[in-house]
Amino acid sequence: MSTSSSSRGEYWFSLLTAGAEQRQGPCASIRVADAELEGQPVRFIAVVPDANNHYPRAARGEVGLLEGWTLAQVVSEAVAADVGKAQKRAIVAVIDVPSQAYGRREEAFGIHQALAGAAGAYAKARLAGHPVIGLIVGKAMSGAFLAHGYQANRLIAFNDAGVMIHAMGKESAARITLRSVEALEKLAATIPPMAYDIEHYSSLGLLEQLLDIRDPLQASEQELNLVRHSVVQAIAKTRSEGVGLTNRLGADNRHSSSLVRERMRAEW
Repeated sequence: MSTSSSSRGEYWFSLLTAGAEQRQGPCASIRVADAELEGQPVRFIAVVPDANNHYPRAARGEVGLLEGWTLAQVVSEAVAADVGKAQKRAIVAVIDVPSQAYGRREEAFGIHQALAGAAGAYAKARLAGHPVIGLIVGKAMSGAFLAHGYQANRLIAFNDAGVMIHAMGKESAARITLRSVEALEKLAATIPPMAYDIEHYSSLGLLEQLLDIRDPLQASEQELNLVRHSVVQAIAKTRSEGVGLTNRLGADNRHSSSLVRERMRAEW
């Protein structure tokens, strides 16, 4: 199944919202549409490349100043519109973000506040009873992932070499740790939190599901239905189990995280 797109995020957003009316916002790099999945309302949100972005550092799908504040706006609008409703709409973040936008203007104009605003809006939506699902179809890197998707109740990712989740790129991490990229990769193979591949990330217990998609930019109808069904299942589990994130702490590689939390609760 093909559709014109410039990124995985844009491609999957277009597939999942086919036929739905997309809203026009102040930021062309943020795509928003309200659609239905198996009869229930869903707001889909994606960050996509915009070659004409007012801030060049955010032209390739990065999350910058405009993106951060616009994400906060479109999420907050959904929360405000559903106040008092018995069933709040789900919010699905389609995630393919290579980084936050690095630049002097971004730093001077407060990119930390813009990204915090986006993360805060997603958190408030989750705590207000909106099932928030993160669908990771490409890269989920650095502050961009924290702003767009990491606050989700549940994360679903493609089991694909092009899917990468980490705090920083390999070259940057190598410089910080005073290693070569090759030495960093060798070390990361033995320490799951340092690894870049999705299999190691999955071992941390942070993913709800890994989906096998043969070609993430050329999906079959069967694969599209698989993604839709997985999102619907994640929404249903979220509605039944509540707004917390304790589902992320069950894996063996998160044992220490669970222990720290237990001891902190005991102290307080």
